Amino acid sequence: MLAAFARSQSADDPLSGLEVAERPDPLVPDGWTTVRLRTAALNHHDVWSLRGVGLPADRLPMILGCDGAGVSADGDDVIVHAVVASPGWSGDETLDPRRSLLSEVHDGTLAEVVTVPTANLVRKPEGLSWEHAACLPTAWLTAYRMLFSNAGVRPGSTVLVQGAAGGVATALVQLGSAAGIRMWVTSRDPARGEQAVALGADRAFGSGERMPERVDAVMETVGAATWSHSINSLRPGGSIVISGATSGDAPAKAELTKIYFKQLRVIGSTMGSRDELESLARFVVGAGIEPLVDSTMPLADAREGFARMVEGQVTGKVVFTV
Repeated sequence: MLAAFARSQSADDPLSGLEVAERPDPLVPDGWTTVRLRTAALNHHDVWSLRGVGLPADRLPMILGCDGAGVSADGDDVIVHAVVASPGWSGDETLDPRRSLLSEVHDGTLAEVVTVPTANLVRKPEGLSWEHAACLPTAWLTAYRMLFSNAGVRPGSTVLVQGAAGGVATALVQLGSAAGIRMWVTSRDPARGEQAVALGADRAFGSGERMPERVDAVMETVGAATWSHSINSLRPGGSIVISGATSGDAPAKAELTKIYFKQLRVIGSTMGSRDELESLARFVVGAGIEPLVDSTMPLADAREGFARMVEGQVTGKVVFTV
């Protein structure tokens, strides 16, 4: 079967280790099943794997990809949930300390066929295109949990999203706007701020710009570079939900005094559960949301999509057709 996989790794030249070629058909362990992919989507996680982050070299070659949708062995149209719990785990799989994502221990979705635990299949709702279904399992699921499960906001609340162009940020804007939440974004690039407004954001500001009023919650994926601005932008009793730290995890100031004096809530958020993915898919269809797609291309041209991401040219999701 055709697949995009990590043959080797390089921190400085991640594309040097990417190969798009034939791989053996997967084996199917007990309790697992196969999905013949129709679409799959790219994440920064895939580039980090090629850089040698989170994927030990002794597991190579590894088929990349966390996002995918296709047809199950039973003939159902499904979305693949990428969080794989350890054997015997029950409850929220994201709390399993031995959990993994597809493409970390088990081959991922950038292939014609992927093998997953049977419990990881979510039926694709009617009305959700294959292209949009592939966008949901990672960035959109992360955004859904941040906003609806962890932030404690409601329609009419004001939420600040740090950074306007990433996959999680664009998902936050589209989901929050559809739910009646006033979404603000920051960006170093005015054009990307304008694009966020076109997607549904109420206002866009420059990075570090003072907010006209305090917000109810901040969605934080940038980390050290925006941490103090996030804390200073919150109203007393507000919440900051953090799901990443692309600029580093050691801010110049921890802002502990402001956190306890203003009684702020700091909430870590990682991916989402299978049940949340199912709810997300229904919400996207019911609200008429069309996830922002940067580009669509055949899996055979996966190197082009990876190059766009490495060069920072991506806004929204890169989707591969299989």
